[in-house]
Order: sequence, then structure tokens, then C-alpha cells
Amino acid sequence: MWQEPIIATVAIFALLALGEYISVLTRARIPTLMTAMLGFLIFTWVGVFPENILELSTLPALGAILIGPLIVHMGTLMRFDILKSQWKAVVIALSGLLGALTLVLVLVTLMFDFTTAASGVGPLSGGVVALLITNERLTELGLSSLVVVPVLVYAFQGIVGMPISTFFMKRYGHLFMTGQVNVKDTAKVSLEEAPVKYKFMENSILKLFFVFLLAAVGVFLGDVTGIHFTIFCLILGILALNMGFFPKSVLVSANSFSFMMVALIFVIIGTMADVTPQDVISNIPSVLAILAIGTFGILAGGYIASKLVGWHPYKGMPVALTALLGFPADYIICEEVARSATNNPADEDKLFQELVTPMLIGGFVTVTVASIFVASIIMNMI
Repeated sequence: MWQEPIIATVAIFALLALGEYISVLTRARIPTLMTAMLGFLIFTWVGVFPENILELSTLPALGAILIGPLIVHMGTLMRFDILKSQWKAVVIALSGLLGALTLVLVLVTLMFDFTTAASGVGPLSGGVVALLITNERLTELGLSSLVVVPVLVYAFQGIVGMPISTFFMKRYGHLFMTGQVNVKDTAKVSLEEAPVKYKFMENSILKLFFVFLLAAVGVFLGDVTGIHFTIFCLILGILALNMGFFPKSVLVSANSFSFMMVALIFVIIGTMADVTPQDVISNIPSVLAILAIGTFGILAGGYIASKLVGWHPYKGMPVALTALLGFPADYIICEEVARSATNNPADEDKLFQELVTPMLIGGFVTVTVASIFVASIIMNMI
């Protein structure tokens, strides 16, 4: 039965579907990947899945060539003008990430070793791609027993980050609605797409071709320079968006993003094929240390940066914590806080608009952009 690729694919796809359903029910508190990855491990360990189920599926082979195009797409998610208008959120998000990076690489290295610390910082900064970069590097180095570290950090970071973010945002919401904070720079994120310069780029097939072309250029530049190709792919995507060549969220507009992400997740799951129960148990202390120290570093960096740019820390620290959340968790928290802290639709919308813009910007800066740089650079230091 398992020899049929479609059956093997559907079996793993079922875990993703279950994870997505649970994520919707819990309003992103339990991430899709957490359910899928843990389910894969358990079913493999107890013998429900054959050990080579991913090889039988064949979808990971496709997913492997989609990494570059997906990273090009990530570069098309946010325009420069929005980042410029929300520079304070950018500074706070990066400062939080810097705080986590510094503390984890120093303290976790002293407690365990540098490889363990490095394997946690990429996923800690958020992002599926950062997780993939980390796992592939560990597998390449023959450190498959450590793959569980970035996987568990990624799986549980949202569970850590969401309640802390909600705590601070509710307190800021009270201060904001009672006029106890001075707000000077509230701005909405524009959801309107800037028109592309070239009419032919409205065609989905041509969009896909040029996304793949830029990804190929990124891979070529990576081979030539020795710099990880993901960095070039990201930069090319950012430039293509801001020069008007690509529309915003190019793969979404080409109706291709969801399928590509599924294929990419198959690749990520494939990096866990050699993980054993003993690997999980033995690495729990390091995972807890990375999460605790990293979260403290994010809060410390966010607090300091908030003071420097003139924001109340209750507003700034959740922006820094978007490294642990990403979309849609950051958006959902804004909705829940705005609803719980107000008693009429007008006030709810006012508070929501105050919260959502910096949170979305913070999530883009950390999860989408910075995490790729962090994972690519740090993992090459091992």
C-alpha cells in the first residue's frame, strides 16, 4: 500500500490538515507544524508509517527545488515605504532579535555548546525557512540528533510568546484608551497593492517563471560567492517588489503559494526522519534553555529599544516578541486585545489600528527577513 506515492503523500498531508484544523480551533495557539511534526515522529516511532514514507511520497523532491522561489516570494511581502513609515517598529523588532541572539549564543554555549546554541537561534527568530536552513545544515554535518532542537524551539515558541504578548498588549490597551500614553505615530498598513509596471506580469504562468528565474539567479550567486543562496533570493524578491516588477505576495497572486508551502513542509518533516525518542528526551533541557533565555533577550532588547525611540515598553515589547509569533498569531492577538479592552466598535477599531501596524511590521522584519539572515550566517559558523 505504501509503495503508491499518492497514498504516502495523503498520509502525511493528513497530518498537515489536522494541524491546520487544530490551529484554526485554537486561534493559532497550537501551530500547524507542531501537530504535523510531532504526529510524524510518533507514527514513525510506533510503526504506523514506514521509515521511508517521505521517500515513497516523492513530494519532498519537488519541495527541495521550491525553497528558492518561496524565499523570493517572501521578499515581496512588504514595501519599503511601509517599513520607512514604521521605522520605530523595525528598530524594536531587530533590537529584540539582537538581544535574543546575543544571550543565546553566549549563555547557551556556556551551558551546552555552540552548535546547540546556533541550532536554536534561527528558529527562535521565527520562520519556516529558518527552520529548514538550520535542519539542512545539521543534517549535512551529520548532526541529525540535534535536529530536534530547532524543531521543538519552533514548535513551542508561539506557546511561549502569545500569552506574554497578550499580557503587555492588554496593559498598553488600557493606557491607550484612557489617554495615559502620548501617541504620535499611528499609521495603518495599506492593504492596497501597487500596480506592476508591466502588463504581462498579470499572467500567472509568467509570474511563476520569473519567480523561478530569480531563484535560479540567487542559487547561482550563492554558488559563486559562497554566501547562502537564500539571502540572495530574499534580496532579489525585495528589489523586484519595490521596483514594481512583481506584485505584492507574488506567489499568492499566481495562485501557487499554498501548494508550494505544503511541499516545503514535507521537506522540513523529512529532516526529522532519523530523530529518535532518546534524541527528544536528551535535548529537552537545551530547548527549554533556548526558549527561556531567548525570550528574556527579546524582551530586554525590545524594552531598551522602546525607551530609545520613545514608545511605551508595553507597546514595544510585543513588537519584539513577534519573532516568536509571526502571522496570523500577531494579527489574532491584536483582534482579541482590542475586543477585550473596549466596549464599543469605534473604540475597538481605534485600539486595533494602534496595535496591528507595528505588530505586522515586526513580524515581517523578524520572521520573514531577519530569521533567514540569522539562520544562514550562524549555521555557516558551525
